[in-house]
Amino acid sequence: MNTDLSVVHLIVGASPLVQAVMFLLLLASVYSWTIIFAKWKVLRAANMAADDFERLYRASNDLGDLYTKSSKVTGKPGQSGLETIFKAGYRDFLRLRKEAAEVGPSAIIEGAQRSMRGAINRETDALELHLPFLATVGSTAPYVGLFGTVWGIMNSFRALGDAKQATLAMVAPGISEALVATAMGLFAAIPAVIAYNRNVTEVDRLLGRYETFYEEFSTALLRGVCK
Repeated sequence: MNTDLSVVHLIVGASPLVQAVMFLLLLASVYSWTIIFAKWKVLRAANMAADDFERLYRASNDLGDLYTKSSKVTGKPGQSGLETIFKAGYRDFLRLRKEAAEVGPSAIIEGAQRSMRGAINRETDALELHLPFLATVGSTAPYVGLFGTVWGIMNSFRALGDAKQATLAMVAPGISEALVATAMGLFAAIPAVIAYNRNVTEVDRLLGRYETFYEEFSTALLRGVCK
């Protein structure tokens, strides 16, 4: 007697608990790939926006004019980081400079830096959004799949214990369907781990650019307030 060991047949014939494990892993995989493509778009847009604004900043001789132009443009958090940091810092710089009689130069710079630091924190939150989910899937999916495998193998050997004559054909379908759960766990985990590591590297690189601009722009504001 031939036994159908196709993947679809093994999934359909699996026990309810193993099927639930497979369904959970499938959902995790689909959502992970959704995040992977969304993050690719966000990080690509953020890098392009940073490149564009850096060119404008380097070419500008008047920060006030640059601020006026950039204030007319709004971008999504995580996609316009340098411009957002610049606007936050320069806005408070202008506000505090009008109160120069009441506050000293150091207070003006500190106020602008606090605003820029808040903008960096918001941009960081936007860039890191959903990354913990990828890390969770990457670290737990193999174990969830292994749980389904262990449960399926237990059921196979339990059925084998009730049989009068044990044959490989009796346990092969049960063990095969159980191993599908492990395969699905790896299928969900491996892309999530790769994407998480890549995205973390890209986010760190962007945040490094933001920190460099923060220091550079703080120096430019200090020169402006000391004039």
